[in-house]
Amino acid sequence: MIQQLRIYEIFEKNKAAFHARFRDHAARIMQTRYGFRIVAMWETKFGDRTEFAYLLEWPDEAAKTTAWSAFMADTEWSDIKRVTHAEHGLMVGQIEDRLLAPTDYSPAIGRSLLAASA
Repeated sequence: MIQQLRIYEIFEKNKAAFHARFRDHAARIMQTRYGFRIVAMWETKFGDRTEFAYLLEWPDEAAKTTAWSAFMADTEWSDIKRVTHAEHGLMVGQIEDRLLAPTDYSPAIGRSLLAASA
């Protein structure tokens, strides 16, 4: 298993619209069509920036690459982005994408998060 951390810069002026779009559309399409496993999602403040961060879990690099390619080519998702951009303006600024490699002394995050949600 590999973990992927995605961090999006979001904007206070349309933060609610961003969250509605991610919750109602992006997450649905990611999970039901392309097998994304979203482990957790957070909103953070970093200096004067508001950020949305989420953690994904993948069986391997190939699964991650295939799923992301399919999601980015999804016509429904493209239409949703176009419509919400026209209605609310730019919703995501800078995007950071990180693959996380656990140290040999790290607790097992997957098991602890799953146990906490049970």
